[in-house]
Amino acid sequence: MKGAAHTPGFSETTALVEVLEQRSFTKAAEQLGLSPARVSELVRNLEERLGVRLVERTTRSVAATTAGERLLERLRPLLDEYRSALESLNDFRDKPAGPLRLTVPPPAADFILAPLIASFIAQYPEIGLDISIDRAFVDIVEGRFDAGIRPSERVARDMIAVRISDDVPFATAAAPAYLERRGAPKTPHDLIAHPCIRFRFATGVAAPWRFRQKRRAFEVQVEGPLTVTEPGVGVAAAIDGAGVIQLLDAYLAPEIAAGRLVRVLDDWAPPPLDGFFLYYSSRRQMRPPLKAFVEFLREAYRASAQRKAAVAR
Repeated sequence: MKGAAHTPGFSETTALVEVLEQRSFTKAAEQLGLSPARVSELVRNLEERLGVRLVERTTRSVAATTAGERLLERLRPLLDEYRSALESLNDFRDKPAGPLRLTVPPPAADFILAPLIASFIAQYPEIGLDISIDRAFVDIVEGRFDAGIRPSERVARDMIAVRISDDVPFATAAAPAYLERRGAPKTPHDLIAHPCIRFRFATGVAAPWRFRQKRRAFEVQVEGPLTVTEPGVGVAAAIDGAGVIQLLDAYLAPEIAAGRLVRVLDDWAPPPLDGFFLYYSSRRQMRPPLKAFVEFLREAYRASAQRKAAVAR
Protein backbone atom coordinates (compact mmCIF):
# COMPACT_ATOMS: atom_id res chain seq x y z
CA MET A 1 0.00 0.00 0.00
CA LYS A 2 2.92 2.30 0.62
CA GLY A 3 3.95 2.19 -3.05
CA ALA A 4 0.42 3.03 -4.15
CA ALA A 5 0.60 6.33 -2.32
CA HIS A 6 3.41 7.35 -4.64
CA THR A 7 1.61 6.40 -7.87
CA PRO A 8 1.01 9.58 -9.89
CA GLY A 9 -2.60 10.53 -10.42
CA PHE A 10 -4.31 11.13 -13.77
CA SER A 11 -4.73 14.84 -13.05
CA GLU A 12 -0.99 15.22 -12.52
CA THR A 13 0.00 13.44 -15.73
CA THR A 14 -2.63 15.37 -17.70
CA ALA A 15 -1.30 18.64 -16.32
CA LEU A 16 2.25 17.70 -17.30
CA VAL A 17 1.28 16.82 -20.88
CA GLU A 18 -0.67 20.05 -21.31
CA VAL A 19 2.16 22.19 -19.88
CA LEU A 20 4.78 20.62 -22.13
CA GLU A 21 2.60 20.80 -25.23
CA GLN A 22 1.51 24.38 -24.61
CA ARG A 23 4.99 25.34 -23.36
CA SER A 24 3.23 27.51 -20.82
CA PHE A 25 1.62 27.01 -17.41
CA THR A 26 -0.85 29.81 -18.14
CA LYS A 27 -2.00 28.34 -21.47
CA ALA A 28 -2.16 24.87 -19.96
CA ALA A 29 -4.33 26.23 -17.14
CA GLU A 30 -6.72 27.77 -19.69
CA GLN A 31 -7.04 24.45 -21.53
CA LEU A 32 -7.63 22.51 -18.32
CA GLY A 33 -9.95 25.02 -16.70
CA LEU A 34 -7.66 25.40 -13.67
CA SER A 35 -5.59 28.18 -12.16
CA PRO A 36 -1.90 28.42 -13.17
CA ALA A 37 -0.97 27.92 -9.50
CA ARG A 38 -2.95 24.65 -9.39
CA VAL A 39 -1.34 23.40 -12.60
CA SER A 40 2.11 24.27 -11.25
CA GLU A 41 1.29 22.39 -8.03
CA LEU A 42 0.17 19.28 -9.95
CA VAL A 43 3.37 19.21 -12.02
CA ARG A 44 5.52 19.80 -8.95
CA ASN A 45 3.73 16.96 -7.13
CA LEU A 46 4.37 14.66 -10.08
CA GLU A 47 8.08 15.52 -10.11
CA GLU A 48 8.30 14.90 -6.36
CA ARG A 49 6.52 11.56 -6.62
CA LEU A 50 8.82 10.39 -9.41
CA GLY A 51 11.95 11.99 -8.02
CA VAL A 52 12.86 13.39 -11.46
CA ARG A 53 12.74 16.93 -12.86
CA LEU A 54 10.42 16.90 -15.87
CA VAL A 55 10.07 20.60 -16.69
CA GLU A 56 12.68 23.30 -17.12
CA ARG A 57 11.19 26.59 -15.94
CA THR A 58 12.58 30.06 -16.63
CA THR A 59 10.97 33.47 -16.41
CA ARG A 60 10.44 33.41 -20.18
CA SER A 61 9.95 29.80 -21.22
CA VAL A 62 8.89 26.30 -20.29
CA ALA A 63 10.45 23.22 -21.86
CA ALA A 64 10.69 19.50 -21.23
CA THR A 65 13.82 18.00 -19.73
CA THR A 66 15.16 14.86 -21.39
CA ALA A 67 13.22 12.78 -18.86
CA GLY A 68 10.12 14.90 -19.40
CA GLU A 69 10.31 14.49 -23.19
CA ARG A 70 10.63 10.72 -22.86
CA LEU A 71 7.64 10.56 -20.51
CA LEU A 72 5.63 12.82 -22.80
CA GLU A 73 6.24 10.53 -25.79
CA ARG A 74 4.86 7.59 -23.80
CA LEU A 75 1.92 9.47 -22.28
CA ARG A 76 0.58 11.06 -25.48
CA PRO A 77 -0.81 7.87 -27.05
CA LEU A 78 -2.14 6.69 -23.69
CA LEU A 79 -4.07 9.91 -23.12
CA ASP A 80 -5.33 9.87 -26.71
CA GLU A 81 -6.59 6.34 -26.17
CA TYR A 82 -8.19 7.36 -22.87
CA ARG A 83 -9.98 10.25 -24.56
CA SER A 84 -11.04 8.01 -27.44
CA ALA A 85 -12.44 5.45 -25.01
CA LEU A 86 -14.56 8.07 -23.25
CA GLU A 87 -15.74 9.54 -26.53
CA SER A 88 -16.79 6.12 -27.81
CA LEU A 89 -19.75 6.60 -25.46
CA ASN A 90 -20.96 9.25 -27.89
CA ASP A 91 -22.38 6.37 -29.90
CA PHE A 92 -25.04 6.12 -27.19
CA ARG A 93 -25.85 9.83 -27.25
CA ASP A 94 -28.48 11.49 -29.39
CA LYS A 95 -25.84 13.93 -30.67
CA PRO A 96 -22.00 14.13 -30.62
CA ALA A 97 -20.43 15.90 -27.66
CA GLY A 98 -17.02 17.09 -26.54
CA PRO A 99 -14.36 19.62 -27.52
CA LEU A 100 -13.28 20.30 -31.11
CA ARG A 101 -10.03 22.23 -31.58
CA LEU A 102 -9.33 23.88 -34.94
CA THR A 103 -6.51 25.99 -36.37
CA VAL A 104 -7.74 28.38 -39.04
CA PRO A 105 -6.23 31.31 -41.00
CA PRO A 106 -8.08 34.66 -40.82
CA PRO A 107 -9.64 34.59 -44.33
CA ALA A 108 -11.22 31.18 -43.73
CA ALA A 109 -12.35 32.26 -40.26
CA ASP A 110 -13.88 35.48 -41.61
CA PHE A 111 -15.53 34.28 -44.80
CA ILE A 112 -16.17 30.55 -44.33
CA LEU A 113 -16.61 29.79 -40.64
CA ALA A 114 -18.05 33.03 -39.27
CA PRO A 115 -21.33 32.77 -41.26
CA LEU A 116 -21.75 29.11 -40.21
CA ILE A 117 -20.75 28.96 -36.56
CA ALA A 118 -24.11 29.89 -35.03
CA SER A 119 -25.87 27.29 -37.18
CA PHE A 120 -23.38 24.58 -36.21
CA ILE A 121 -23.66 25.39 -32.50
CA ALA A 122 -27.46 25.30 -32.72
CA GLN A 123 -27.31 21.91 -34.44
CA TYR A 124 -24.65 20.47 -32.10
CA PRO A 125 -24.98 22.30 -28.77
CA GLU A 126 -22.87 19.73 -26.90
CA ILE A 127 -19.79 20.23 -29.08
CA GLY A 128 -17.43 22.91 -27.75
CA LEU A 129 -15.67 24.71 -30.63
CA ASP A 130 -12.19 26.03 -29.84
CA ILE A 131 -10.90 27.97 -32.87
CA SER A 132 -7.31 29.20 -32.95
CA ILE A 133 -6.87 31.83 -35.67
CA ASP A 134 -3.32 31.83 -36.99
CA ARG A 135 -1.76 32.92 -40.30
CA ALA A 136 1.27 30.66 -39.85
CA PHE A 137 1.11 27.00 -40.77
CA VAL A 138 0.43 24.87 -37.68
CA ASP A 139 1.25 21.19 -37.25
CA ILE A 140 -2.11 19.88 -36.04
CA VAL A 141 -0.61 16.70 -34.60
CA GLU A 142 2.05 18.50 -32.59
CA GLY A 143 -0.39 21.24 -31.60
CA ARG A 144 -3.03 18.64 -30.66
CA PHE A 145 -5.66 20.16 -32.91
CA ASP A 146 -8.42 17.96 -34.24
CA ALA A 147 -8.29 19.61 -37.64
CA GLY A 148 -7.10 22.64 -39.55
CA ILE A 149 -8.19 24.77 -42.48
CA ARG A 150 -5.65 25.96 -45.05
CA PRO A 151 -5.34 26.49 -48.83
CA SER A 152 -4.68 23.22 -50.65
CA GLU A 153 -0.98 23.93 -51.23
CA ARG A 154 -0.43 24.22 -47.46
CA VAL A 155 -1.94 20.81 -46.63
CA ALA A 156 0.54 17.94 -46.14
CA ARG A 157 0.06 14.89 -48.34
CA ASP A 158 -0.41 12.53 -45.40
CA MET A 159 -3.52 14.42 -44.29
CA ILE A 160 -7.11 13.74 -45.27
CA ALA A 161 -8.40 16.91 -46.96
CA VAL A 162 -11.98 17.97 -47.66
CA ARG A 163 -12.70 20.92 -49.94
CA ILE A 164 -14.92 23.48 -48.22
CA SER A 165 -14.73 26.44 -50.62
CA ASP A 166 -14.44 27.30 -54.29
CA ASP A 167 -11.26 28.88 -55.62
CA VAL A 168 -10.76 32.28 -54.00
CA PRO A 169 -10.21 35.22 -56.39
CA PHE A 170 -7.96 38.22 -55.82
CA ALA A 171 -8.65 41.85 -56.73
CA THR A 172 -6.58 44.99 -57.19
CA ALA A 173 -8.18 48.30 -56.25
CA ALA A 174 -7.71 51.93 -55.23
CA ALA A 175 -9.88 54.79 -53.95
CA PRO A 176 -11.74 56.95 -56.52
CA ALA A 177 -10.00 60.11 -55.23
CA TYR A 178 -6.61 58.44 -55.55
CA LEU A 179 -7.30 57.39 -59.15
CA GLU A 180 -8.50 60.89 -60.01
CA ARG A 181 -5.31 62.35 -58.57
CA ARG A 182 -2.77 59.80 -59.84
CA GLY A 183 -4.53 58.10 -62.73
CA ALA A 184 -5.30 54.37 -63.03
CA PRO A 185 -2.55 51.92 -63.95
CA LYS A 186 -3.13 50.47 -67.42
CA THR A 187 -0.83 47.46 -67.04
CA PRO A 188 0.71 45.76 -64.00
CA HIS A 189 4.09 47.25 -64.89
CA ASP A 190 2.60 50.75 -64.44
CA LEU A 191 2.47 49.96 -60.70
CA ILE A 192 6.13 50.90 -60.50
CA ALA A 193 4.95 54.52 -60.54
CA HIS A 194 2.31 53.96 -57.84
CA PRO A 195 2.57 53.59 -54.04
CA CYS A 196 1.34 50.08 -53.28
CA ILE A 197 0.02 48.80 -49.97
CA ARG A 198 1.72 45.48 -49.38
CA PHE A 199 0.82 42.53 -47.17
CA ARG A 200 3.40 40.58 -45.16
CA PHE A 201 3.00 36.90 -44.28
CA ALA A 202 3.64 35.50 -40.80
CA THR A 203 6.98 34.21 -42.13
CA GLY A 204 8.10 37.82 -42.66
CA VAL A 205 7.97 37.57 -46.46
CA ALA A 206 5.96 40.20 -48.34
CA ALA A 207 3.26 38.69 -50.55
CA PRO A 208 4.11 39.07 -54.26
CA TRP A 209 1.59 40.79 -56.51
CA ARG A 210 0.48 38.31 -59.12
CA PHE A 211 -1.25 38.88 -62.46
CA ARG A 212 -2.24 36.84 -65.49
CA GLN A 213 -2.42 37.42 -69.22
CA LYS A 214 -3.52 34.77 -71.71
CA ARG A 215 -3.31 32.09 -69.00
CA ARG A 216 0.28 33.04 -68.20
CA ALA A 217 0.81 34.04 -64.60
CA PHE A 218 3.61 36.37 -63.55
CA GLU A 219 4.67 38.48 -60.57
CA VAL A 220 5.39 42.19 -60.30
CA GLN A 221 7.64 43.66 -57.63
CA VAL A 222 5.85 46.64 -56.12
CA GLU A 223 6.96 49.25 -53.62
CA GLY A 224 5.14 51.52 -51.23
CA PRO A 225 5.29 53.32 -47.89
CA LEU A 226 2.97 50.88 -46.11
CA THR A 227 3.32 47.14 -45.38
CA VAL A 228 0.76 45.43 -43.13
CA THR A 229 0.11 42.02 -41.60
CA GLU A 230 -3.63 42.57 -41.16
CA PRO A 231 -5.88 43.29 -44.18
CA GLY A 232 -8.17 45.67 -42.29
CA VAL A 233 -5.44 48.28 -41.83
CA GLY A 234 -4.43 48.08 -45.49
CA VAL A 235 -8.01 48.35 -46.74
CA ALA A 236 -8.66 51.41 -44.55
CA ALA A 237 -5.48 53.05 -45.84
CA ALA A 238 -6.48 52.34 -49.45
CA ILE A 239 -9.91 53.88 -48.86
CA ASP A 240 -8.16 56.98 -47.51
CA GLY A 241 -6.11 57.24 -50.70
CA ALA A 242 -2.74 55.88 -49.52
CA GLY A 243 -2.24 53.79 -52.64
CA VAL A 244 -3.18 50.71 -54.64
CA ILE A 245 -3.93 47.43 -52.84
CA GLN A 246 -4.17 43.77 -53.89
CA LEU A 247 -5.92 41.28 -51.60
CA LEU A 248 -8.39 38.43 -51.64
CA ASP A 249 -11.51 39.75 -53.34
CA ALA A 250 -13.62 38.97 -50.27
CA TYR A 251 -11.81 41.71 -48.33
CA LEU A 252 -12.27 44.33 -51.05
CA ALA A 253 -15.68 43.46 -52.57
CA PRO A 254 -17.80 45.22 -49.89
CA GLU A 255 -15.78 48.44 -50.28
CA ILE A 256 -15.99 48.22 -54.07
CA ALA A 257 -19.76 47.67 -53.90
CA ALA A 258 -20.05 50.74 -51.63
CA GLY A 259 -18.01 52.86 -54.05
CA ARG A 260 -15.17 53.43 -51.58
CA LEU A 261 -12.76 51.49 -53.80
CA VAL A 262 -12.58 50.88 -57.55
CA ARG A 263 -11.22 47.81 -59.30
CA VAL A 264 -8.17 48.28 -61.49
CA LEU A 265 -6.31 45.96 -63.85
CA ASP A 266 -9.28 43.59 -64.10
CA ASP A 267 -8.05 42.45 -67.53
CA TRP A 268 -4.95 41.18 -65.76
CA ALA A 269 -6.76 39.52 -62.87
CA PRO A 270 -4.34 37.25 -60.94
CA PRO A 271 -4.85 33.47 -60.64
CA PRO A 272 -7.22 32.61 -57.79
CA LEU A 273 -6.20 30.83 -54.60
CA ASP A 274 -6.99 27.14 -54.97
CA GLY A 275 -9.72 27.11 -52.35
CA PHE A 276 -9.70 26.19 -48.66
CA PHE A 277 -9.66 22.64 -47.33
CA LEU A 278 -10.46 21.19 -43.92
CA TYR A 279 -7.76 18.64 -43.13
CA TYR A 280 -7.11 16.14 -40.36
CA SER A 281 -4.65 13.37 -39.58
CA SER A 282 -5.13 10.01 -41.27
CA ARG A 283 -3.30 8.42 -38.34
CA ARG A 284 -5.91 9.27 -35.74
CA GLN A 285 -9.29 7.75 -35.18
CA MET A 286 -11.94 10.23 -36.29
CA ARG A 287 -13.70 11.62 -33.23
CA PRO A 288 -17.50 12.09 -33.33
CA PRO A 289 -17.34 15.92 -32.99
CA LEU A 290 -14.93 16.11 -35.94
CA LYS A 291 -17.04 13.74 -38.02
CA ALA A 292 -20.08 15.94 -37.38
CA PHE A 293 -18.11 19.08 -38.31
CA VAL A 294 -16.80 17.55 -41.54
CA GLU A 295 -20.30 16.55 -42.65
CA PHE A 296 -21.65 19.96 -41.66
CA LEU A 297 -19.06 21.80 -43.79
CA ARG A 298 -19.53 19.41 -46.69
CA GLU A 299 -23.27 20.08 -46.68
CA ALA A 300 -22.71 23.85 -46.38
CA TYR A 301 -20.36 23.76 -49.39
CA ARG A 302 -22.84 21.70 -51.43
CA ALA A 303 -25.66 24.11 -50.59
CA SER A 304 -23.50 27.10 -51.55
CA ALA A 305 -22.62 25.49 -54.90
CA GLN A 306 -26.30 24.81 -55.59
CA ARG A 307 -27.21 28.43 -54.84
CA LYS A 308 -24.51 29.71 -57.18
CA ALA A 309 -25.66 27.33 -59.93
CA ALA A 310 -29.24 28.54 -59.53
CA VAL A 311 -28.17 32.18 -59.81
CA ALA A 312 -26.08 31.37 -62.90
CA ARG A 313 -29.10 29.85 -64.59
